[in-house]
Amino acid sequence: MYRDARRIPTIQTDNISEQRLLEKIRQLLPEQVLQVEGFIDSLYQQNLDDGIILAAAKLSEPVLHRIWDNPDDAEYDQLGIW
Repeated sequence: MYRDARRIPTIQTDNISEQRLLEKIRQLLPEQVLQVEGFIDSLYQQNLDDGIILAAAKLSEPVLHRIWDNPDDAEYDQLGIW
């Protein structure tokens, strides 16, 4: 029923949720509709930012592995301090 671990509903559920939201939005004052739109925009931007952060982390993995996996640090790994 869900697409991924973030629990995004499937299309069937999306349609029902969309209709409920549209009905609620139609009952708001114009100023409130603008606030809802601003909130949606901020959520969208947050998702974009999260995607950029994840992509940057993935791109840095090979470099970090080279830095961390070296003979000098291997000696510290053997100490079991961490």
